Amino acid sequence: MFMPYLPARSAAAVRRAASALSLMAAVVVTPAALAQAPEVPANVVNLSASGHMEVPQDWLTVVLSTTREGSDAATVQNQLKVAVDAALAIAQPQVKPKQLEVRTGNLRLYPRYSSNGRISGWQGQAEVIIEGRDIANVSAVAGRVQTLTVSSMGFSLSREARLALESQVQAQAIERFRARATEIAKGFGFSSYTLRDVSVSSADMPERPMPRMMAMEAKAAASDAAIPVAAGTSTVSVTVSGAIQMR
Repeated sequence: MFMPYLPARSAAAVRRAASALSLMAAVVVTPAALAQAPEVPANVVNLSASGHMEVPQDWLTVVLSTTREGSDAATVQNQLKVAVDAALAIAQPQVKPKQLEVRTGNLRLYPRYSSNGRISGWQGQAEVIIEGRDIANVSAVAGRVQTLTVSSMGFSLSREARLALESQVQAQAIERFRARATEIAKGFGFSSYTLRDVSVSSADMPERPMPRMMAMEAKAAASDAAIPVAAGTSTVSVTVSGAIQMR
């Protein structure tokens, strides 16, 4: 009987054939695995609730500044230094931590140019900042400084007061979140719920600060007298957001 001639396969050819069969099997299995998409949770609701509390502002910040001009940069810088040193000599002896604090602010020195593009002189500005919870003393010390004038001032809530208040407002926000979650679950016909995820955020919303021009006019009118000030209020807000699983 006649037998057709079949060339012998090399070991490499056998391995390639086996790899091809394995790949085909993988291609057949993969779509079935992909078809099993994760199940989307049902009866999940996203909600948020906030707590708010308004309190008097207890921190006053006064920024004193001065500007000097001259033909020489070193001269202008020295004039700024003299003005700042004189202000610090008045303010630093009154320093009490958290009650009245003093620090230097920005110091800028930049050239002035003529029409031909060459440097024609120098201008500089320096700042001293007086701030604290002792509002009467802060305004009095700022008023006694003669080498700088008030460029801005404003009230805010001190860090200590804000942190103390946040714990109360946070408890308020959490309680409102829980009450709303219970109400929503019952509204949809469920008896209870569980938390899936939750986040807590806080914010301090200050009242609009005193305009800069009013502060400068107060300084000009009072000379070395205390600067007239009146504190406003700040609202501390905490928001609780999250998702619940109704059951």
